[in-house]
Amino acid sequence: MEMINHWRNIFESWPDTIPRKGFVVNKLGESMQFSNFMISAGILLLDRDTPDGQGARKIMIGYDQILTVKITAPLDLPRFQVMGFQAPG
Repeated sequence: MEMINHWRNIFESWPDTIPRKGFVVNKLGESMQFSNFMISAGILLLDRDTPDGQGARKIMIGYDQILTVKITAPLDLPRFQVMGFQAPG
């Protein structure tokens, strides 16, 4: 499965129990903070509480440009099992 499908699946199945807050890092290494998001077939729409350096509050990014997603909430790892993650072994 290509990474584009993995990222789309993560955002499509994001549970209500995990806050929709964090950072998306693109393939150029740019971090984009988000406080909510909406999904489409090929593009993720990120919402920001505060504008970025250019005044933007909404960011559209293709799933193929996502390198990393950082979640800022202090959560225990087992809470991510609903997103498909599991302990090794």
